[in-house]
Amino acid sequence: MSLDMPVTAPAPADATTANQLESLAAVFCRILELDNVPADGNFFLLGGDSLIATRVLSAVAREHGVELTFEDFLADPTPAGLASRVAAERIAAAR
Repeated sequence: MSLDMPVTAPAPADATTANQLESLAAVFCRILELDNVPADGNFFLLGGDSLIATRVLSAVAREHGVELTFEDFLADPTPAGLASRVAAERIAAAR
């Protein structure tokens, strides 16, 4: 390793989770046609239903490379809840 090469640290897990959370909130906004969705915004209380939830799950699979089940979605139908599930699935897949 040359002394003049910059050393970069990997992005902290918190930054990855924050990016996932922001991305999942954007998915909720796009699908529910809302301007803003908080991290703890409940999909169903924001106007979503089970049919529209399938669109969220498809977007999660497409944008995050993780296929969540409808049961995963129901367990915590918020951007924060889905970010936790995506992170857990990625950890499980890496093992």
